Amino acid sequence: MKKIFSSQNPMIIHHMKNLLELEGIHAVVRNENLSTALGSIPATECWVELWVLDENREAEARDIIRKEKESEDKSMAWTWRCPYCGENIEGQFTDCWQCGEPKSTYKDRGET
Repeated sequence: MKKIFSSQNPMIIHHMKNLLELEGIHAVVRNENLSTALGSIPATECWVELWVLDENREAEARDIIRKEKESEDKSMAWTWRCPYCGENIEGQFTDCWQCGEPKSTYKDRGET
């Protein structure tokens, strides 16, 4: 078993775990309940961790996580204009917060 990723946000860890499992890589989440020890031990020691069960698939798992993080970074780097109401929306949002129109109707992803 090998630790491959940690985050203070459990939702991110579970998202990454789901991505790995879609590829047939079995993983476990550890330290989900350590936040209660915060202050007694260093904050980064309380972060939630993702461990791969099969160490032979560590490189593959790290590559999946790296690609996901790069994809998320790119999607947050640009803004888009809602095709329905014209509101400028930050890239990480999937729907317009003004009118609810989904980003999928937006065609020109290069606009900032």
